[in-house]
Amino acid sequence: MSMNNVPTPTPHPKLYLLAMGAGFAGLIAWFVIGRSLGILDWISGLFPESHAGAGLMVAIMALMTPGFLLWKYYNRWIEKRLKVKGRYYEDGVYLPPKQK
Repeated sequence: MSMNNVPTPTPHPKLYLLAMGAGFAGLIAWFVIGRSLGILDWISGLFPESHAGAGLMVAIMALMTPGFLLWKYYNRWIEKRLKVKGRYYEDGVYLPPKQK
């Protein structure tokens, strides 16, 4: 229970916050490793000089897409392990409506 007597969605809120922080640090590390390997420069180099900004944007998107996929699965794994309750935003779009 929090200070305003509303139950938290997890029995371990501090552990959940630490796990989310570790996951976010993993995303940052993913970007730094990809940048140090030259992936951004390689993809940006495929674009003409006049479109360098667009090339960098596409390079960042291409680099981070697998990282965000891993982030999604990591979040779902942490939420299952820590028994976090709640719903996902996409549940309202993809799941059938509940019968009352």
